[in-house]
Amino acid sequence: MTGAADDIGALVDRLFRRESGRMVAALARTLGAARLDLAEDVAQQALLQALRVWPYRGVPDDPAAWLYTAARRLAIDAARRDANLRRHAGTIERELLARAPAPPGARFADELADDELRLLFMCAHPALSEEMRLALILRVGCGLSTREIAAGVLREEATVAQWLVRARRRVREQGLSLDMPSSAELPSRLAPVLDALYLAFNEGHGAASGDALVRADICGEAVRLARLLADHPVTGVPQTQALAALLLFHLARLPTRTDAAGEIVLLADQDRSRWDGAAIAEGFARMQRAATGERLQEFHLLAGIAAEHARAATFEETDWPAILDYYDALVALAPSPVHRLNRAVAVAMTDGPASGLSELDAISGEDVLADYFLLPATRGELLRRLGRHAEASAALAEAARLTASAPARRFLARRLEALSPPCS
Repeated sequence: MTGAADDIGALVDRLFRRESGRMVAALARTLGAARLDLAEDVAQQALLQALRVWPYRGVPDDPAAWLYTAARRLAIDAARRDANLRRHAGTIERELLARAPAPPGARFADELADDELRLLFMCAHPALSEEMRLALILRVGCGLSTREIAAGVLREEATVAQWLVRARRRVREQGLSLDMPSSAELPSRLAPVLDALYLAFNEGHGAASGDALVRADICGEAVRLARLLADHPVTGVPQTQALAALLLFHLARLPTRTDAAGEIVLLADQDRSRWDGAAIAEGFARMQRAATGERLQEFHLLAGIAAEHARAATFEETDWPAILDYYDALVALAPSPVHRLNRAVAVAMTDGPASGLSELDAISGEDVLADYFLLPATRGELLRRLGRHAEASAALAEAARLTASAPARRFLARRLEALSPPCS
């Protein structure tokens, strides 16, 4: 029973990533944006019901439809109990029952997609601060936990929790609506949504904590939402196409980032025959669509870097000078410390580890990188390549201290062991 329960728990966790945002969006459409917290609670309760019921009754043939049915019943019950909603309970019940997912059809799928877009753009409303928008999109739209969001934005978990509390309160107080933004409002609303999806994918691509490096469920949900936006006639603008291309290139390499035991496999050692050719082809097709605009944006450059890796048949054939050119343009456009750190790697691959180390020295005092383990990890690798093993060991030990990722710690431990002098 324990093994079966564990399997069901993993299934529900995957469903949470895929369905929670859709359930919250569908519920919020009926309950109203002011009761976003109620919609979230109901979706969470439906998932908890699944954890209690499925181990004994078995997993239903259509788990998602089961969750929607449970969520609708819970929402109706909540409306009947809530003094402010009780007089509207009949209308709420009729609307929720009218929008049932079974039998699943194109119309319901289209309605869900519309609800999701409305919810994402409400979370990106300019009445919310930048931090509130980012946290709310990641939590409500992408299903990330507060801890996962904190890791992604390099902030304390308590800080992110406060962003979410203030965001939900602001939604209620400002009476924000779930209407789609006007064409004039769209660019300012779209940008934070795309940024949030990129952050969500990055957390899944290299989880900041826990036993698994890769969280395919998080990556898959970010790609699904990016595709949803890219395929929409209003939001499928070049910047959105560029983000979708970027995520698809990274998604294609996901199965080779770790080995069968969950250990990290460096890009140089990955089996490129296992990369997803269909995802790469779609990435290049979306890059073509991204090229139709007149403005070069951050995601265009990031997608260009990922495309260079995707088109290289072997690691040795990687066009590092081209990648460095992309990073030069990227840092000029968006000079974030993380972009500059990644550029230092490209410099090292193009001009040698000593040049890369000089670039790292220039950003070592950045506050946002103070607890970012990849800074000392990169420094340690470059020092190792220069034969400065004592300094490399110190840097790698610092990286191991900073990371909460078990696979990263094990990888760094192996690197440290290789640098240790043999016992006499």
